[in-house]
Amino acid sequence: MVMFLGLGSRKFKYIIPEFLNIYLGDALWALMIFIICGFIFKNMELKKVAKVSLLFCYIIEITQLYHAPWIDNIRLTTLGALILGNVFTWNDLVAYTLGIGVGIIFEYIIFNFQKKKYVF
Repeated sequence: MVMFLGLGSRKFKYIIPEFLNIYLGDALWALMIFIICGFIFKNMELKKVAKVSLLFCYIIEITQLYHAPWIDNIRLTTLGALILGNVFTWNDLVAYTLGIGVGIIFEYIIFNFQKKKYVF
């Protein structure tokens, strides 16, 4: 669902306000990475999953500073651009942090909601 929202944020960008649209896709991409890491490392505590996810997102962003013909050719493909990105910006790091922060909040809310037992 997050992946479709992220792709939709690019396809329907004319509907979303400009100030939100600029980094929405990046935040949703980071949220998707957080969810994937949560599935892969299902026994790892939430803090560590968040750190691994954030580190992965930051590394991908930093690799955008590297421009060799072979990796730039990968970035020219749709899938390569979606996964690797094209241009390094500091603001993307903030968007990744916010996206993973949203994942942490939802995980915390869902986990605590499941722990509560209601007696009627």
